[in-house]
Order: sequence, then structure tokens, then C-alpha cells
Amino acid sequence: MITICWWLPFWASGQLLPGFERTSSFNEQQMLLEDSPANTRILINAPLDGFGKHNRVLLIFYALPNGNTIEQTFGKALKEGDDWHFDIQHIGAQTRYLRHVITKETIVVVYLESSHKSWPLWKKDNPDFSFDTKNIVDKITSMFSAWNPEIVLNGHSGGGRFIFSYLEAVQKIPDKVKRIAFLDSDYGYEDSIHGPKLTDWLNSGKDRFLSVLAYNDSVVVYNGKPLVSATGGTWYRSKMMKSYLSRSFQFREELNDSLLWYRSRGNKIEFILKTNPEEKIYHTVQEERNGFIQSMLSGTKHEQKGYRYFGERAYKNYISDAVNPPIRQLNIPPRKTNAETGSVFMKRIENMRLEEREEEIYKALAAGNMPGLLRNTVSLEADFADAEGVVHKVEYQIVPDYLSVGSDDDFCRIPMNPRTAQRLATLFGASLITAKISDDVYQKAEVKLEPFPYKPVGNANETVQKFIDHNTQIERQKAAAGGQNGQIIAGIKKDVILSNHIAQLPDKVVIYGWHKIDGSPIQPVYSGHVYWYVDYSHGIRLMNNQVLLDGKPVLLSEILKDSVLFKVFSNEEAPMLQTVYLTH
Repeated sequence: MITICWWLPFWASGQLLPGFERTSSFNEQQMLLEDSPANTRILINAPLDGFGKHNRVLLIFYALPNGNTIEQTFGKALKEGDDWHFDIQHIGAQTRYLRHVITKETIVVVYLESSHKSWPLWKKDNPDFSFDTKNIVDKITSMFSAWNPEIVLNGHSGGGRFIFSYLEAVQKIPDKVKRIAFLDSDYGYEDSIHGPKLTDWLNSGKDRFLSVLAYNDSVVVYNGKPLVSATGGTWYRSKMMKSYLSRSFQFREELNDSLLWYRSRGNKIEFILKTNPEEKIYHTVQEERNGFIQSMLSGTKHEQKGYRYFGERAYKNYISDAVNPPIRQLNIPPRKTNAETGSVFMKRIENMRLEEREEEIYKALAAGNMPGLLRNTVSLEADFADAEGVVHKVEYQIVPDYLSVGSDDDFCRIPMNPRTAQRLATLFGASLITAKISDDVYQKAEVKLEPFPYKPVGNANETVQKFIDHNTQIERQKAAAGGQNGQIIAGIKKDVILSNHIAQLPDKVVIYGWHKIDGSPIQPVYSGHVYWYVDYSHGIRLMNNQVLLDGKPVLLSEILKDSVLFKVFSNEEAPMLQTVYLTH
């Protein structure tokens, strides 16, 4: 499930959209989603400008070719030692070219990668491919609903399988889909499945465009064998698609150098098929030589103006020196409109047995019943040394407050045992923090409050009512300090932390923190409580398990195990053998 339910209309121009991070060049912003749905990786690239009240968005879903990563597909200037794949597509640079041509809409590109590096394999291994494909398109489209987005389905090579999967998932291609483009990617086309839907869609409005680029791959011999089967290549499938559409549309044919152009009336359908007398492989060359630009401008007044398909790179001045996707977003599902408020939930669990209460806490948060203030992580930067004294630049994303149940207007911070917390962290792609991170967060917190402890009277501090009372007290202090939801708040809870103790004492919970105003913690690292012990002072602050170490994405859980790097995020004397709590 894609987790952007906190999205609100955002009218200001030239500022970051919620959850996006600014890039280092070309005034762009990006968001990265991973495993949402499973085995996918999605980068959303947008300009900083063009999100005013009267703007409209052109949302391009670009499914990656087989064997390529998002970074390689986005492209960059090659440096010594770089993989050649970075220089064969340049969708990032071609997009920048298009943004200077298409000015009436704000172009947002959604890069779609499967963990298989192959959409055909992803479909084969995923019984829910139909639901997941449609869900990706629908959820990301809803993120930009404030700008009435028009949709483009585009893809290269095996990326065509994503497009066909979407077409198979809908009874009718939605009106908001304005363009479908196959960049040497229509291997999966079938007349009986896709032909009628494409025909109905093309006939449903004047603003529908179909662009198909292919080359004669049927004559290519690679390593002594035909590159494609007699009916499996894009040359055959493109002609097959054109033949089917010819039942409803008339085409005129034109030969321009080595390119066969087939255009319907009004140029709303274009097939450009490259002949191949030299029997070469042009699979990626079509893309490199302005293929993406052509796929987006075919049938418009801008077609073949300022560029030529299969000509020199028209986008060379828009190639960046580097491509650096941001830290991935946490996979927190959207809060349901009928979800319980915090006060109702706390009342319901008040008299439950501990095990039952913990399960209800897990179910509520796993279903996304948490306030929006927890959905926007905050990026923190630091210079931390490893065990050999080498200083590293790190960036990590922290949840600004402690896990809470409820809505923005009615929520309660909810203590829980570490096993429940670990289940949630794993589900969200997050991690519990360490004592070192707890100290760093306190130092950088925007809202620092004086700890408010209760005297122990029997087991009163372990009751749900005490959880509620403490939450109410925190909210009073926050209001008096002028604190706002979404700001990093600290000094209000002891952190349940990761430590070497969790491997040595698997049935214990490790706590630390509750910093005083002078920055000193009330609670040193302590592992004396059994794991199921919970009181009002315990809090769960999550961080993204993916961090940037010297600009490169790595997992915190792996760093903490490393014999040298563990010191970057830990102030203990040895790497951690175990970076998660037991969950049973």
C-alpha cells in the first residue's frame, strides 16, 4: 500500500511538496517509495515550480526496461568507472527538455522499477499483479488530485508489460489517460485482450494519443541465434497492433530515410518503425536518440520541432552530473475515514489483558490509524565518526513524535512492548533508534519539554489511564511552549532502543533517555525490565531504516552490525549481533 494519505492541497509555488526532497540541480524535487507494493521501487520526480492553484499536472508513469535501475534510466554524465547503462536512456534529461516545451502543464515523471529488474517476471511471480498495477497508478494519481492530473502510460522494453497489466486491470481505460506510448515495448500485445480497449479509448475523445516506436528486430542474430521469435518481437507485434487498429482508423504511410511512419487522421496514432537492412540492435538507440521526447510530442504542434527522432541528442544540455534518489518513504498505510479516534481507542483497550492490548495496538497502527503528524519524517544531518575515527556525513530520517493512535485532532501517544514496536517497524520499513540517535535527536529537537514523571503507586503507572494522563500533560506543555504538530519533540518519553543488550537478554526491553532541559538523560541505558513491562514513560520513536552514509543509501540495521561502521550510529563498544527485537 502506498503511503501518502497525508496529502493535502499545496498551493504555494517553488516549495517542496510534502514528503519530497530537493535535488542538487535543475530545481527539482523527488520522493522514493520501496516495497509499496512488494518488490517495487518507485521514484517520483517533479519540478519545484508549477504547483500553484491554477496549475495542472501531466503525470507520466514510466515503466523501466529490463535489467535497468531507476538511476541508470534517469541517466547522468558518464565518469570513469561508471556503468554504461547510465548513458543510454537519459529520461531525466529528456524530461527536462520536455518541461521547456510543454509549458501548460507541470510534468511529473513516475519511474517504475521491479525488484526483478523485469516487469514480465514481476507479473509472473505476483498473483496480485492486476490489483497492484492499478493500485500504483491510482494511489500516485490521487497524490496530485489537487492539480487535476492527466495520465500518460509510457515504458521501454519490458516496461510495456506494466502498461498491458494496467490495461488488463481496468474494464475501460479511464478518460484521464491521455497518452499511451510503447518505446520498443509492446512484446505483450494481444489483439483479443488489448485491441478492443485501445480502440474504444482512442475513439472516446480527440485528446487521446497512441505512440508506438519499434525497429525490425526480426532480422537480428545475436550469439548465433535469432534475437526474438518469429512472432515475439516488437516489429511483429507493432504491425499486429497497427493491423487491428486499421479496422477502425485509416493510416497514411510515409518512408523517411530508414523510418516507416504510419499516421492516423489528426496524428492521434503514430507508429514509427525503423527498417534494419544492416541487421543491427537498435533497442536502446531508439530511446537514446530522442525516443522519449518523440513519444510525448507525437501528434502535437511540437512534434519534430527543435529535435529529430533518431537524430542527435536534443537534450544534451540537460544531462546532470549525478543522480541521487532521496531516502525512501516509510510504508505507512493511509488512515481510514472511519478509524477510531485516540480517545475512543484508549477507552476500548483500558481493561484488556496485556497480550490482548498489545495486539489491538498493533492492529490499529498497522492499519494506519495514526495522526498525520507522524507521517512526515524529518531529515537530520550529522558528522559521525566510525570505530577507526573516520568521520562520515550521514543523513537520517526521524519520526518527529512518538507512535500514537488516532487522528490529528484526537490522538494519544501509546506505550507498547518492544516486540509490538518491532513488528510495526518492520512493517513500515523503519527501525527503532539507538541511544546515540536519541541524544542527537534531543539536541536538534525544535520542541524540548521538561520531563514530567509520576510517583510510583502500586501498578498505576502501567495503566492505560496513566498513559492518557501523561499524554494530556505533554499536550499542555507543548501548547505552553508554542510547539506545533510535526515539529521534532523531545524530553517527553524514555526511548525503547536498539542495543547489544537485546541479543544478550532477549526477554528484556532496553530503555534510555527522557532528557532533561540541560540535555542529560534521566534514564541511562537499562535492560532490567522484562520485555512485556510497559509504563507511561516508555515511547516508541521510529526512524527510517534506510539512511544516507556519505551520500549512499544503506540500511541502519546493516551498519550497526559492521565491525567499523557501527560506531557511526552507536556509542556502544561493539557492533550489534542483533538489530531487531524478537517478535514472538
